[in-house]
Amino acid sequence: MATTKKISLSEDELVNALKSQDTVAIKALYDMYSGALLGVISRIVLQTEVAEDLLQETFLKIWNSAGSYDPSKGRLFTWMMNIARNLSIDKLRSKDFKNANKNQDIENNVSFIDEQKKVSFNADTLGLKELVTKLKPDFKDVLDMVYFKGYTHVEAAEELNLPLGTVKTRVRMAILELRKKFN
Repeated sequence: MATTKKISLSEDELVNALKSQDTVAIKALYDMYSGALLGVISRIVLQTEVAEDLLQETFLKIWNSAGSYDPSKGRLFTWMMNIARNLSIDKLRSKDFKNANKNQDIENNVSFIDEQKKVSFNADTLGLKELVTKLKPDFKDVLDMVYFKGYTHVEAAEELNLPLGTVKTRVRMAILELRKKFN
């Protein structure tokens, strides 16, 4: 397995290469500063994937705004670090980022919750079937088909020879009756 040689330039050479948009500059920039800039970003944004994306954005911004770098105002690394820091803070403040953190990925959490709680739904344990048997026969038949036998509303309507609206109304009314008995 061949190892690639890392590129290292002096700060002046790197600045000149960046300003002339020489491709060697971006390679040297990555080899010399990617670890340090990722460290700065990772302290602000804790998610690894987001931090890596921000590192790419940082390099792109450095590449595109290299002409505005003024060596008399500070070192190149300080300028680049400020770009990385500002992009990271902007990301944390963005609506998309805040909303993404409010929502949990259901794929990962459903099985985790099931494993942790060992939860299973059993209508008999809750006494639900017993409460359903005490309902009016019209309500009982509809709930039994829809919730315990797995029929859809349409299938229950066909089986019971009732209009779909009637089945839906009976399901709703039955649930309201059950709520009264549960509370």
